[in-house]
Amino acid sequence: MKKRIISVENLSKTYGEGESAVTAIKEATFEIYAGETVALLGPSGSGKTTLITMIGCITEPSSGKLILDGELMYDQQWKISDTRRIRREKIGFIFQAHNLIPFLNVLENVTIVSQMNGVKKSEADKKAQELLDYLGVEDKLTKMPSQLSGGQSQRVAIARSLANNPKIILADEPTAALDGERALSVMQLLRKLAHEQEVAIVVVTHDERMLPLFDRILRVEDGVVKESI
Repeated sequence: MKKRIISVENLSKTYGEGESAVTAIKEATFEIYAGETVALLGPSGSGKTTLITMIGCITEPSSGKLILDGELMYDQQWKISDTRRIRREKIGFIFQAHNLIPFLNVLENVTIVSQMNGVKKSEADKKAQELLDYLGVEDKLTKMPSQLSGGQSQRVAIARSLANNPKIILADEPTAALDGERALSVMQLLRKLAHEQEVAIVVVTHDERMLPLFDRILRVEDGVVKESI
């Protein structure tokens, strides 16, 4: 049986108070397991980014419960004192913009995560090289971000997201800036990672062309999260 990695129970987020209050997510309930790729699909402003940032322990929910990798994160209030530790230890993030540091080369961009977690440089370098090789950009170790194509940059960003051996990868429109062929390549890669590395991957997307590559689809409309059958 697959291990449950993300458990969301009646999770809600409301911005503002009184008559001006806006509920971005309304009592979302679902589970995501190791090795699954799950799409969060919905129009702009539907609440997708709010949901993914709550799962990532960036945005504090208003109510409900959140459990990540068996550890209770939130139950009507934060149950952990250091959300940054959770992000460092359990979660990898991938964004629409790759956000590579422009004055660091490819290897340094990947190892910076491990070194921030106290890993020795030699160990961090070895792990980064293994990831870059796995992702097909091992020949770009010494290149600067400005010397990479969009697809190569996103692969390096994926390598960086994996540097801390996360149980969860949260990706916010990771293919939006790529053409169709490169977008398909990145999504195929994420699917491969989920299945081979037993990582739970959640991807915010507008691109319905990519939906066949997902194991499950959660549709978000006006803050309501429903499983697409």
